[in-house]
Amino acid sequence: MLFGPTAVGKTALVEQLFSRHFEIINADSMQVYRYLDIGTAKPSPELRRRIPHHLVDIRNPDEQYDVGRFVQDADAAARKIYFRGKMPLITGGTAFYFYHFLYGLPPAPPSDPEIRDSLCQKLRQEGREKLYAELEEHDPVSAAKLHPHDTQRLIRALEVLYGSGKPLSSYAHTPVLRPGYEYLVIGLYRDRNELYERINRRVEQMWSAGLVEEFRTLLERGYKAGDPGMRGIGYREFFEMQGAGELLYKDIKGEIQKNSRRYAKRQITFFKRIAEAEWFTPEDPLALKSRVSEFTGQFQGEGDVQEL
Repeated sequence: MLFGPTAVGKTALVEQLFSRHFEIINADSMQVYRYLDIGTAKPSPELRRRIPHHLVDIRNPDEQYDVGRFVQDADAAARKIYFRGKMPLITGGTAFYFYHFLYGLPPAPPSDPEIRDSLCQKLRQEGREKLYAELEEHDPVSAAKLHPHDTQRLIRALEVLYGSGKPLSSYAHTPVLRPGYEYLVIGLYRDRNELYERINRRVEQMWSAGLVEEFRTLLERGYKAGDPGMRGIGYREFFEMQGAGELLYKDIKGEIQKNSRRYAKRQITFFKRIAEAEWFTPEDPLALKSRVSEFTGQFQGEGDVQEL
């Protein structure tokens, strides 16, 4: 697997080093949604034709998709890729997905649709700030681990609290690797200032590529601020600025850049929890290529490895 913060350079390395013998399993929680192309920096159609990608464009923006479903879908995709004689590469930036693919899901109670529906209604009526304050009061450990805008995980934490009477944080989760896989876990890093500059440039490129028009098209399709896909960075800022009473595109772009930088900081912190990670800089692709070749050489013939 290959992970790193937003704009670190994952897609470029996939294209450079994994174009043969690999198929990609997407681990970006926003790229699972159809129609959200520019704001999620989705791989180009040309790249996806050249290197098969799985778990991209599998949900509409108003449909839920969670970590439990991701682990299940990624397992199924990995098996199919393996039996085709290829190597699965899980790549993206959603640290929560990587963590639970590696170590399994926490032993919390199963979802309760009735409680979840009640909480979703409460969210619509009272707002996420009220629900977040409630979680902070009753489960401050869980509240500290999630962003107030992450309503999906907020609802889940309150669902466990309501259903079991115990905070989600009380369900211990020991990070032991799941069986059934040989893992190579690669983390990408850059200097913090360089990463932030890349994030700012990426948002500028999204703007030039038509992010405003993409958002308008999503509105025309009927998608709303509360839909799961519309709560992501690059989309929610449009709604928040509208809520402030004025739609200033320059300010929206600045908010997206700021929120993306903050998100990258949280990604880095979470990824550091993965002890098995081997860290590389994208500026040294030869070192990464050597390590990947060494790993794949355990499973492929020498001829295949030489073609990486």
